[in-house]
Amino acid sequence: MAADGTSSLTNEHTGAFANEMGPIKEVHAFWLAGMSCDGCSVAAVGAKNPSVEQLILQRIPGLPKIILHHPVLAVEAGEKFMEPYHKAARGELDAPYVVLYEGSVADESIAAEFGGYWSAMGMEDLGDGNWRPYPTAKMLSDLAPGAAATIAVGTCATWGGIPAAQGNVTHAMGVMDFLAKDYRSALGLPVINVPGCSPVGDNITETIASVLMFLAGVGPLPEFDELGRPAWMFKSTVHRGCVR
Repeated sequence: MAADGTSSLTNEHTGAFANEMGPIKEVHAFWLAGMSCDGCSVAAVGAKNPSVEQLILQRIPGLPKIILHHPVLAVEAGEKFMEPYHKAARGELDAPYVVLYEGSVADESIAAEFGGYWSAMGMEDLGDGNWRPYPTAKMLSDLAPGAAATIAVGTCATWGGIPAAQGNVTHAMGVMDFLAKDYRSALGLPVINVPGCSPVGDNITETIASVLMFLAGVGPLPEFDELGRPAWMFKSTVHRGCVR
């Protein structure tokens, strides 16, 4: 089920990726950080089932190798680190990719009026020989249309979190509000929400793994609830099982 309550998505989406493009050997994962405390990154690297190491080393049978681009965990720096982001935005990556956004998305037009920015990573070529910090909100807009899936990681990315509190000057919001509720990825998926402050690390990596299984044609279409969350993870809370 899609986030808007429709049931228009089917497993027929698999063919466009797993069959027409041939066997998928690798998938890029672009991690973006908006107005964040980086707690979701800490949670993700602490996951065990599956672990980040299992995903990037292709230790799970049937799943393609994950090439992780993370501003904290990457060995590369500067232009070498940013080049895959730019290639993906230009449609030149020649491989499927997913986008993971941590933190709330600020309204960069407010900061731009004063020549500044709220959250940025790397530099953006303005085409006139000048460069400026590349706002992660704009990077999300550039990457999301071509992504196989866009995953909002943590409460700030899903609902806006503390940065979106009433009276904030950034007009911060969640990824789903930023991209609009009718957004669909290249795979036909709505924004996938994994809430929590921070989320359980396994919930993050398991969601990624389920998307990879569908992308590779070895698993069914993941089911999402009316809030865009993985339905199997958020069916009930621990409090419902309390005997007190």
